[in-house]
Amino acid sequence: MQIRGKVALITGASSGVGAATARQMAMSGARVMINFCHSEAEATKLTRELQADGADVALFRADVADDQQARRLVDATQKQFGALDVLINNAGTTKFIPFSDLEAATDEVWREIMNVNLLGAFHMIRAASDLLAQGESGEIVNVTSVAGVAATGSSIPYACSKAALNTLTVAMARTLAPKVRVNAVAPGFIDGRWLRKGLGDGYDRAKQHHEGQVPLRRVSQPEDIANAIMSIICGSDMVTGQVVVCDGGMLLMDPMGPRA
Repeated sequence: MQIRGKVALITGASSGVGAATARQMAMSGARVMINFCHSEAEATKLTRELQADGADVALFRADVADDQQARRLVDATQKQFGALDVLINNAGTTKFIPFSDLEAATDEVWREIMNVNLLGAFHMIRAASDLLAQGESGEIVNVTSVAGVAATGSSIPYACSKAALNTLTVAMARTLAPKVRVNAVAPGFIDGRWLRKGLGDGYDRAKQHHEGQVPLRRVSQPEDIANAIMSIICGSDMVTGQVVVCDGGMLLMDPMGPRA
């Protein structure tokens, strides 16, 4: 897809991967709807910065876990820009719970994580599917995680939600073809607020350990994941139903550790 002039909707775009993707999309000439749920100040700052740079962007608050709010978000995008070509499901949440602490993974935790990470993405796809199919070609990219591939990450509910999102990606690729392509990007360790907040004082130690273990010897920046998302959108139109891992080689890590 040639991105210039296209309309993109990015959920959870106030910071991190969502914000980095919004910047790249906008600077590539796309018209962008920036969605946020909680971080209004950050989302507003990003929107104003992009507008100051001449980008055609707008801002809309919605909790994608709520079906009606998801539908209003899609409607607002159509009213603002008149179309929708790209949907990036980046909104997500988690709780940092050791896998061994089964009692801490309460039903409430499960519902909160699954409602945002899985059901929220489904809400957005369902609400946007007809609009995406009206153009020459529609694109959906779900931001999942290597946690959904290797059953790792911040908690068991989080890993399961991302594994389910991987499955949803494949199911929707079959369902929405041939008018809409559906793919996913699965990041590993990303340097940013999400892990800094979740790991607290242990963040620097975890980051250094990770950098010493992964084959590429560094962790991802949000821009690295945005690059992967852009490569799917702007690359071959023959790719659909794929989960593209972007983790610096995390899934290739030698269980015996580096020997060089």
